Amino acid sequence: MAKQRLPRPIFNYIDGAADDEVTYRRNRAAFDDCDLVPNVLRGVTNVDMSVTVMGQKLAMPVYCSPTALQRLFHHQGERAVAAAAAKYGTMFGVSSLGTVSLEEARQISNGPQVYQFYFHKDRGLNREMMARAKQAGVEVMMLTVDSITGGNRERDKRTGFAIPFKLNLAGITQFAVKPSWAINYYTHERFKLPQLDGHVDMGGGAMSISRYFTEMLDPAMSWDDVAEMVQHWGGQFCLKGIMSVEDARRAAEIGCTGIVLSNHGGRQLDGSRTAFDQLAEIVDAVGDRIDVMMDGGVQRGTHVLKALSLGAKAVGLGRYYLFPLAAAGQAGVERALELMHIEIERGMKLMGCTSVNELTRRNLRFRQ
Repeated sequence: MAKQRLPRPIFNYIDGAADDEVTYRRNRAAFDDCDLVPNVLRGVTNVDMSVTVMGQKLAMPVYCSPTALQRLFHHQGERAVAAAAAKYGTMFGVSSLGTVSLEEARQISNGPQVYQFYFHKDRGLNREMMARAKQAGVEVMMLTVDSITGGNRERDKRTGFAIPFKLNLAGITQFAVKPSWAINYYTHERFKLPQLDGHVDMGGGAMSISRYFTEMLDPAMSWDDVAEMVQHWGGQFCLKGIMSVEDARRAAEIGCTGIVLSNHGGRQLDGSRTAFDQLAEIVDAVGDRIDVMMDGGVQRGTHVLKALSLGAKAVGLGRYYLFPLAAAGQAGVERALELMHIEIERGMKLMGCTSVNELTRRNLRFRQ
């Protein structure tokens, strides 16, 4: 449905990844190499799928990962995601590249909210963003650490896709055959990036998103920089994009309360290992000191059960809710979360588990 509605360049922005998209494909395929081993006759009349992660109580063990540019996919954007997450009692995130302000999103949902941000060369801007999040009532800061430069997303290059729009002829043609999207886009409020007002000019094209990554973000970001931010925030602080045991241990040492194992949906370093494949060894190394989450390739309730069985505290969803958002706005996101809730509950019953903490590695076997 999203593919039918969106101009091809925008659909490819969601659907695409870096280089040959090997990691993108492996993210989902990794779950296929793991089998569930159910137990029966366990009396699973009622199922409790709630979890507590980084001090936040979630009614289900999945959350809506912060993703950029959501109003580009549907005019409701983050408003739809915030409302749907509130309805299903789970956490959602607002991105630095979000198209609705974190304050407005906070007003829509009183449930757990994270603010995902990038590390800028301007240290004052970093402190300003944290202060703004605290003032808005955001509980969890989530610093993305795998994006000090943008990935090589060749689908976007083929159409000239950029924000602000700088399409080539091929890209313009794709927009021309989907006039309903253009009507929807131009009959609603102006597209903007409220978290970066004054820093990225969406009107005059003073700075594109690609230039934002290459010019404003600091590739020299170090562990000392992050440690200072953790202390400055003084609360729940999560690093998104951790993939090695060494980095997971370092995150715990500097006082982070959570990490998200993630390869950015295959959109950054193609050939990177999948979060699911890295999960067990990182949980073994730091799972008793820090909350370990993961994202990437999660499309089914059984994928979530496998991740939880390996020790993940919760699982992030990205494209899983973005395509429904593009297809139908808030109704689409709600339907996606409803389906996930049904699948997790059904899967837990079939596994013989009444609560998430009963899911263990004894329930898994990996194919050779």
